[in-house]
Amino acid sequence: MIRKAIKVLIADDNREFCELLKEFINHQEDFVLVGIANNGLEALEIVQQQAPDVMVLDIIMPHLDGIGVLEKISSGATNNKPKVIMLTAFGQESVTQRAVELGADYYILKPFDFSVLATRIRQLADGVTVSSTYISPSKPRNLDVAVTNIIHEMGVPAHIKGYHYLREAICA
Repeated sequence: MIRKAIKVLIADDNREFCELLKEFINHQEDFVLVGIANNGLEALEIVQQQAPDVMVLDIIMPHLDGIGVLEKISSGATNNKPKVIMLTAFGQESVTQRAVELGADYYILKPFDFSVLATRIRQLADGVTVSSTYISPSKPRNLDVAVTNIIHEMGVPAHIKGYHYLREAICA
């Protein structure tokens, strides 16, 4: 079965990170990078013009932050509503909860594994409900968010071996 290319938008003010992510996305045969936005206003413009399937959105950006972008999209300010993967370097539960309330589909704390991001992009583009570590439509998102925040507050980075098993065991 041939799948259509997944249109991806990167919205992050860290230009070096954007270059790394751009290179990674360009090496994925089923991804097409439709734009890179370095602030929230650019992100909204690209969403309107390019209609990405998935937007990788940083929370902290100039002019309009990631939460502001989600607010505009959820209020109907754009005709398009991509799936949204939120990125952040910190895991503050109130911000995470607000992002989820506004329609964020997935939440990733930096640093993270690019291959995991690629898997999540594919799952979201395919319409699969994605929880913080694995597909589980029966579990409430708030539990997943709370467990992620607690693990990160303990100092356990998401990229170490066994992290996903630890989360899965706690959530089970």
